[in-house]
Amino acid sequence: MPNRPCWVEISTRSLEENFRFLAGLTGQDSELLAIVKADAYGHSLALCAPAAVRAGAKWLGVTSVEEGIAARAICPGAKILVIAGVFPGQGAALLANRLTAVVWEPWQLDEIESAAIEGSARAAAAGAGSVPVHVEIDTGMSRQGATLDGLEGLLSRFGVGSAVRLEGVMTHLYAADEADGVLNREQLERVHLALQRIKAAGLRPEILNVGNSAAVLSGLAQEIGRVAREHSMQALLRPGLALYGLAPRFEPEEPANVAQARVRLKPVLTWKSRVVSVREIPTGGTVGCNGVFVATEPMRLALVAAGYGDGLDRRLGNRFSLLVRGERAPIVGRISMDQSVLDVTEIPGVEAGDEVVIVGVQRGESITAFDHAEATGTIPWEIFTRISARVDRVET
Repeated sequence: MPNRPCWVEISTRSLEENFRFLAGLTGQDSELLAIVKADAYGHSLALCAPAAVRAGAKWLGVTSVEEGIAARAICPGAKILVIAGVFPGQGAALLANRLTAVVWEPWQLDEIESAAIEGSARAAAAGAGSVPVHVEIDTGMSRQGATLDGLEGLLSRFGVGSAVRLEGVMTHLYAADEADGVLNREQLERVHLALQRIKAAGLRPEILNVGNSAAVLSGLAQEIGRVAREHSMQALLRPGLALYGLAPRFEPEEPANVAQARVRLKPVLTWKSRVVSVREIPTGGTVGCNGVFVATEPMRLALVAAGYGDGLDRRLGNRFSLLVRGERAPIVGRISMDQSVLDVTEIPGVEAGDEVVIVGVQRGESITAFDHAEATGTIPWEIFTRISARVDRVET
């Protein structure tokens, strides 16, 4: 049976090309981890994770053990990093699915070590140093991560006989899209200090896990690579938004190399619907809930099968347009849960069945996630992840 006409098209070829392009911007001794958390930023984990692996990704990044289990089922050979760590009772599933956890609290290590030594089904994982983890350092974001002052106690857990092994050290550059780079330098200096303390504790992690899309595009990847080489580590960078074809915006101005990269990146997602029916209303006719739109002249309206239940922000009513027949058609009235209404008075020939583009390109005209974000006071990451699970994801 055909589904309701509200769907997302995913170009896995574009994702693969984006990954290879981003990989080319880093040094030869650096590697990329493909961020596929939150259902691949709303693009579909099932479609995007295998595409990233085909493009050369050895690492995938997810938020939770649950997401890691889903990723493992479709990418059996990938290394999967659980960025938000484990929660109580999740250690056994972490080990059973060969997931690598980010840790910063002693209780997280307790959870993993307990799972490694309990149960005959997990006996093979109980050897010393058999479970790799990445320790996160808080270098200024005050979100997750061990502080420099609290690092010593955490490092003591990686002693002889421990089941856990310090494979990587991680931090998040929380202002990589600020072009002056002041905060980036401060954070990398804290990373350097942390690595010195880790070395002094007799530990030799292999991976320096730092850097997002902005870091890759701006050239900061080279600086991260330099820090990694200084400590005999491999740099691992974690692009997310750029992997899906959008370059983050920089403040106060965009570096020239980012502008060039923006042209090369290819959007992976197109969000579409169709016109359900068309009607005419007279002057004075009202549209939508509470009649907040009143026609000042006779109008022709198109009903579209997409509403806030699909992820189309309710605040876009009376202030945004969608594409029909290659032209912008204003949304009139309030957006409903399942439908919205477009003014097609000035667009000849619109009829039931016509394709409507919510995000994407139609006949040379485009609407981007940035356009949606600017109209609603948010960011493109939220626009993507807000698209409801009931909206079909279709590979193209």
